[in-house]
Amino acid sequence: MPALLRRYGVLLLLLVLVASLPLALPSNYHVRIATLVWISALVVMGLNLLMGYAGQVSLGHAGFFGIGAYAVAILPAHLGVPPLLAFLLGVAAAGLLAFVVGRPILRLKGYYLAVATLGFGILVAMVLQNEMVWTGGPDGMTVPRLELMGVRLRSPMTWYWISGGTLLLGMLLAIHLIESPTGRALRAIHDSEIAARVAGIDAPQAKLAAFVISAVYAAVGGGLLAWVNGLVTPDMAGFLHSIELVAMAVLGGLGSLLGSVLGAAVLVLLPQLLTLFHEYEQLVLGLVMMLAMIFLRAGIVPSIAARLGWRAA
Repeated sequence: MPALLRRYGVLLLLLVLVASLPLALPSNYHVRIATLVWISALVVMGLNLLMGYAGQVSLGHAGFFGIGAYAVAILPAHLGVPPLLAFLLGVAAAGLLAFVVGRPILRLKGYYLAVATLGFGILVAMVLQNEMVWTGGPDGMTVPRLELMGVRLRSPMTWYWISGGTLLLGMLLAIHLIESPTGRALRAIHDSEIAARVAGIDAPQAKLAAFVISAVYAAVGGGLLAWVNGLVTPDMAGFLHSIELVAMAVLGGLGSLLGSVLGAAVLVLLPQLLTLFHEYEQLVLGLVMMLAMIFLRAGIVPSIAARLGWRAA
């Protein structure tokens, strides 16, 4: 029982939070903000598997997010593909592209890897912005609403439960991945790729698997956000969004699934709370992030866990 609690304790905590939070949300606006937190947390969780466990930097992850988002917009609007099938095709396309692009990119290390992934993200954003016939250009395009059994899903609370349920499923899969031989191989690569290779670990294959899985998480989040907003724009795949995702992962704590959720919550909620400062909003946000990194260098969750003598989840 203690072993199961250690393994699934974070998942249980998140389940309780997702199930009970609607009782404290006073309006649809707050429900929407919570939905954005769950979607962002899902994407950051996938990115954390790549950065926190495999030790590989990605500064273009929003590109995969944009692929998932635009798939549910372009395929139904231009090709008549059912929205749910378009979503699955977008996720598959992101995973396939990550597999093709990841093989050469992941041979690079450090700054070179960061610049290569950055170039990939910029390339995707440029395609989405310039192919106006298909994507609507800089203004984006509307997204056909998802229908299940003849019912059009529009209610904010409906999307809250869908995004929350998807996040729980994503965390469950992440936990099993981390505890699997692949997860142990990723941790070994993170500590020392040379030592991992000596131990017989196929480092390129393990890194590629982490890259593809993180791309799939991002595409799923992109598709969900496209449905929630009813609109997609090239900014979803932009450089700033990629940096925001990395900031969420680092702020919450690399190598911590709970940190992925907390980091996403902080950077989604803080701008809403700081609107009181009007023109000083960005200044205060930057200051808060700087202070968090100065005093909680390993990220919020690992730093607090270390000070309390707990094992970071």
